[in-house]
Amino acid sequence: MNGGFYKVYNVIEIALVIVSVLIVIAVLMQPSKQQDALNALSGGGGDLFTKQKKRGFEAVMVKVTYVLLVLFFAFSLVLVYLSSH
Repeated sequence: MNGGFYKVYNVIEIALVIVSVLIVIAVLMQPSKQQDALNALSGGGGDLFTKQKKRGFEAVMVKVTYVLLVLFFAFSLVLVYLSSH
């Protein structure tokens, strides 16, 4: 294998580590769901008709988390492909 292959592999590996850290940060920054957890344990019938759409900061953090998860999955697949060839 040539040196260029290892450079690409290392760059993608570093990107995967960075995305992993960003996923942890994004999950920790999301608002607390204490009421949701309480409803899950108690049956959750209290808010059956009060589901609300996520808005503002919460909506942004959910979208950021989804994008980071897609990037994590893509980088992982690329690394698996590169390591097998």
